[in-house]
Amino acid sequence: MINLGSIEKSVNIPIELYESTLGKYFIGYADELSIKNGTSAWAMLYNPRRSGVNLHVNVWTVTDISNNPFRAQFWFNSDPPGNASESSLVTPSNMAFRPTPQPQIRLLKASNANGGPEGGVKAFVRRGEPGTTVVEVENGKLIFPPGGSFLVFVTLTDSACVSGAARIAFGWWEERIR
Repeated sequence: MINLGSIEKSVNIPIELYESTLGKYFIGYADELSIKNGTSAWAMLYNPRRSGVNLHVNVWTVTDISNNPFRAQFWFNSDPPGNASESSLVTPSNMAFRPTPQPQIRLLKASNANGGPEGGVKAFVRRGEPGTTVVEVENGKLIFPPGGSFLVFVTLTDSACVSGAARIAFGWWEERIR
């Protein structure tokens, strides 16, 4: 017989739930990224130099909405090509806060970019088939200080004469630097 009086009770919650309860977890995506005639598209989580936070990447997804296979390159701290714009499709995951928390991290994106990323580190590459979503949960282990960035750079692997589109999404939390 087990002596229940000697068992300690503990509760474990996932880190992303914990960060969300603090108002520090955010989700966002770059939608309808166009890739035409040998160009590329990308989305990037950028941590501004004066943000005062470390960026923890928790999850990323790349969804291909074309009829061609694609390649996604993942770069740390690089300068991507093209004309960047900021995605407005970013929100805190915990909507119970009033006012809702605002992220320090910026989600930047570009379509039909010529050339490739410069500088930084190409950390890994994933490939996807038409109509699939490639996803990875990083559990916050990809950490970028102010001035750092996490870039997802997407190209089509078939002919340069084809076109397509992509959707790139992220989940992250922000840790205040003390």
